Amino acid sequence: MASEIHMPGPVCLIENTKGQLMVNPEALKILSALTQPMVVVAIVGLYRTGKSYLMNKLAGQKKGFSLGSTVQSHTKGIWMWCVPHPKKPEHTLVLLDTEGLGDVEKGDNQNDSWIFALAILLSSIFVYNSMGTINQQVMDQLHFVTELTDQIRAKSSPDENEVEDSAEFVSFFPDFVWTLRDFTLDLEAHGKTISADEYLELSLQLKQGTGQKVKNFNLPRLCIRKFFPKKKCFIFGQPTYRKKLSQLETLHDNELDPEFVQQVEVFCSYIFSHSKVKTLSGGIKVNGPRLENLVLTYVNALNSGDLPCLENAVLALAQIENSAAVQKAIAHYDQQMGQKVQLPTETLQELLVLHRASEREATEIFIRSSFKDVDHLFQKELAAQLEQRQDDFYKQNLKASSDRCTALLQDIFSPLEEEVKEGIYSTPGGYRLFIQKIQHLKKKYLQEPRKGIQLHLSDLLSE
Repeated sequence: MASEIHMPGPVCLIENTKGQLMVNPEALKILSALTQPMVVVAIVGLYRTGKSYLMNKLAGQKKGFSLGSTVQSHTKGIWMWCVPHPKKPEHTLVLLDTEGLGDVEKGDNQNDSWIFALAILLSSIFVYNSMGTINQQVMDQLHFVTELTDQIRAKSSPDENEVEDSAEFVSFFPDFVWTLRDFTLDLEAHGKTISADEYLELSLQLKQGTGQKVKNFNLPRLCIRKFFPKKKCFIFGQPTYRKKLSQLETLHDNELDPEFVQQVEVFCSYIFSHSKVKTLSGGIKVNGPRLENLVLTYVNALNSGDLPCLENAVLALAQIENSAAVQKAIAHYDQQMGQKVQLPTETLQELLVLHRASEREATEIFIRSSFKDVDHLFQKELAAQLEQRQDDFYKQNLKASSDRCTALLQDIFSPLEEEVKEGIYSTPGGYRLFIQKIQHLKKKYLQEPRKGIQLHLSDLLSE
């Protein structure tokens, strides 16, 4: 499944049921089979604002994520759709569509905060979708961004007397894209035409002053500027007449407003061209199994009442992957030694040469497969296991040599024993014949190959 992705439609990744988040095993199974680097795009925003339509377009489909056509929120929890990345060969595009924020059926904001935090933690591009212009009401609705430091920790044990290093905190964050739907104003400021990005920057300007109203005005803007150094804005007009909006899934592009169609194409092109692979601290690229473990780590933390910790998530991944890297290296060592070693070896040096070559290859495999091996603990564990295997091979070699030599001695000298019992050498001149026979059998034994390292048996015969 690494080269071909067969997901005809999205599946629920994280289900939201009665204030509890549950991870869907079917979705995890899909992720576990995807080994390509992943570009993860998550979209959040108020419910009934057309988020799912944009995600379907990114998937290259008209249908998939549920659009709905009523005031009731359709998407619950977080839904996932994995498709081949259209611009990055051998990469997977993961689309995460989240349930609408502000759904009156949920009753409280805790769930919304969880969804918002998970979307940021899991994505490499974070799309915030809203209706109309950027005004104070919209900024107030984006209060979740002001709560990020209350929802997410960068370190497992930050200094209680210090605020977490914002640079390190932000380094984990995705790129920020703001999509404005049903935008009807002209993009002008001070009598000049401006771009959507310039409009966003103007909207994020701070007011001067120290009063509470000024602080309330500035706080969400400060947080967006601080947490998301890379920002982009797109505006979209209304796609079609309001009466036809409920049929959006079935309408062809030529039935939509041409300007809207062009705006969607520009948005998709930007996401495809500028999207980056989801990357963890230390430049570790996220693939399916890593995203699977991130989902489990973060959801378990939220359900247990803890804050999702970026550092702990990376360490948990390191624990899993480094353990697997040790097993992968050991399996390679066992395979190589099984193919190359024929016991008993003629000399101990021959065995050591084969061991060292296989040990070197195994260590290289571990280094390529591991990451964040703090204090080289897993590499030391690998070295200990390889040393134990060397000792085991030495003992097996010794036994194989002993068994081989014993069998040869039995086979070669047993006829002599029978001849002695028969009295063949008890006649005159028998002793001379016996010594000649012994010398002949010793020579025959010494000429036999692959006796191994049990030289003392040969030494006994030469005495």
